[in-house]
Amino acid sequence: VQLVESGGGSVQAGGSLMLSCAVSRYIYSSYCMGWSRQAPGREREEVAAWRIDGSTSAANSLRGRFTISKDSDKNTLYLEMNSVEPEDAATYYCAADTDVRCALHKRPVLQYSFWGQGTQVTVS
Repeated sequence: VQLVESGGGSVQAGGSLMLSCAVSRYIYSSYCMGWSRQAPGREREEVAAWRIDGSTSAANSLRGRFTISKDSDKNTLYLEMNSVEPEDAATYYCAADTDVRCALHKRPVLQYSFWGQGTQVTVS
């Protein structure tokens, strides 16, 4: 299972950034997926999730600023980051899991089986 993240980089506080996670067609249509992040010295935290049934969720502290979405033409999961704050600086990870394991996930959803390499976001 391969998850290829892109879109990280430097963004000014208050600005926007769009992260992408490209996967195979099978993963896109059959697995649950999500985003998490980890800042230096901090634990990994859930950012947003896209469930098998198409419903989505986001961490309470990020709701309203971060939006998770998908593009079926590109088999890609996105994370739109708006009104970025210095505290949002972290390495962002895309993750996925099988439908059987997805049913066992509990909030915060960090129990994914498959992870991307991460893409770094810095805020100036």
